[in-house]
Amino acid sequence: MADGYTGYNKVQEIKRCCCFAHIRRYFFDAIPKGKNRDISCPAVQGVEYCDKLFAYERQFKEKGYSYKQIKNGRLKKEKPVIEAFLSWLEKQKTIKSSKFAKAVTYALNRKEHMMTYLEDGRCSLSNNLSEQKMKSYVIGRKGWLFSDSPKGAEASAISYSIAETALANGLNVYKYITYILEKRPTEEMADIELEKLLPWNDKVFEMCKIER
Repeated sequence: MADGYTGYNKVQEIKRCCCFAHIRRYFFDAIPKGKNRDISCPAVQGVEYCDKLFAYERQFKEKGYSYKQIKNGRLKKEKPVIEAFLSWLEKQKTIKSSKFAKAVTYALNRKEHMMTYLEDGRCSLSNNLSEQKMKSYVIGRKGWLFSDSPKGAEASAISYSIAETALANGLNVYKYITYILEKRPTEEMADIELEKLLPWNDKVFEMCKIER
């Protein structure tokens, strides 16, 4: 799950998911001033298609759907919306270089990946969550400006990945990092041993969870 950067297409043996938040943003930015609620405006229609998908996603979450139920719900309710959206996109007549033209082109260029997320309930409709988790790293980067070496950059990325994954799993970051440093994981450890140190392990959660 990533934005529309074409460089990701070079990664082998993966399936790409399309981010509908980015698609929605292009259409939202194309809405003329004062036309936000004018449903006759094509750009507003584009936003409405995306909003319909996000509304279904919120319903599934509020109802506590399992991953299997989410998949079935998406196939029943969201797939027809995407099919209608694609049909609508193909019919649009745009003015070259306009914001609306860019929005339509951006969406059509994502056509191949629009329905990938329907294959698995664990997939996301957008990459908003990952972008939010990256913000702390990006903000910090403004302070240190750059890493002095490739190894330093790698170490920094690993450290932030550990911290953000711990947070995402409801752990106290300080406690979790202290815990894994005490266990000193190495490349020689078997997968079953490493599994016991991961933030979603039940024992790790009990030892390092955030106290309410």
